[in-house]
Amino acid sequence: PRVHQAQVLEYNRGKMGVAAVPGSGKTQTLSYLAARLLAEGRVQDDQEILVVTLVNSAVENFSSRINGFVQEMGFIPGVGYRVRTLHGLAHDIIRERPDLVGLPNQFRIIDENESKEILKDAVRTWLGMNSTFAETYLKQDIDSGQMNRVMTSFYELVVDITDSFIRTAKDNEILPPQIRTKLDNLQVSQPLLEMGWEIYRSYQRSLSYRSAVDFNDLIRLALLALQSDPDFLERLQRRWVYILEDEAQDSSLLQETILSMLAGSDGNWVRVGDSNQAIFETFTTANPKYLVNFLNTRGVIRRELPTSGRSTPSIIW
Repeated sequence: PRVHQAQVLEYNRGKMGVAAVPGSGKTQTLSYLAARLLAEGRVQDDQEILVVTLVNSAVENFSSRINGFVQEMGFIPGVGYRVRTLHGLAHDIIRERPDLVGLPNQFRIIDENESKEILKDAVRTWLGMNSTFAETYLKQDIDSGQMNRVMTSFYELVVDITDSFIRTAKDNEILPPQIRTKLDNLQVSQPLLEMGWEIYRSYQRSLSYRSAVDFNDLIRLALLALQSDPDFLERLQRRWVYILEDEAQDSSLLQETILSMLAGSDGNWVRVGDSNQAIFETFTTANPKYLVNFLNTRGVIRRELPTSGRSTPSIIW
């Protein structure tokens, strides 16, 4: 494993893709790479290494490991790097220039629980105004004693459907007015799409009333901010001189686009992941094809971490 890790750690600049297996030391390798780049003076005082990882629990893990390596090298820990999830990074970008995306300086980010409650209210209101909608999808001979239970299950199903509808629409940068235009151009009736659009519109109005955004808005709006002001983008490119991306097999198109813009055509970007371990693909717009395509892109340095430390002979036998 150390031979392959050494090949990754030879990295100095440019774009690199690392195909890794579980237990091969992805976090350890990226953390050491970040520390080495700092120790070698490749990051100036007004710059940072940006480490992007998948979940909040990994943020502290990365920070702790980088700090440990930096201290071993005789430098001050906690300086010259930033570890974020994609949502955390998007938050940083928007907080710096909320005006670029039409938000007030004091905008609020709602958590998943509040988001779900707002959605539930929108669904209740819509079903109340469309009382016959359920009849199309339910059996006609439901016992009156079971009706309350059936309608509760139907309501929960509509919440799940519209939650997925809204998340997918935002991941694809599609807002309610755009959906309305597409529906108007259809030649056939689409009751479920009409339902999704109306509840999505109501949900967004509720967020706007609260001067709030949800987690899915964060990513979409961060990309919009980068696209809206070339000077702002150039400033961030200058700040984040190296981008190290962990768990890249679960990258979405929006994540790839944001990081690609921040890296720039000639920037420094290392993507590490295992295309066979893409767990987010089933319930988000993440897809391992983005990492696979990156690994096969002309000009990208390809390396591998093919040996798992979890599969020693003593474990296997």
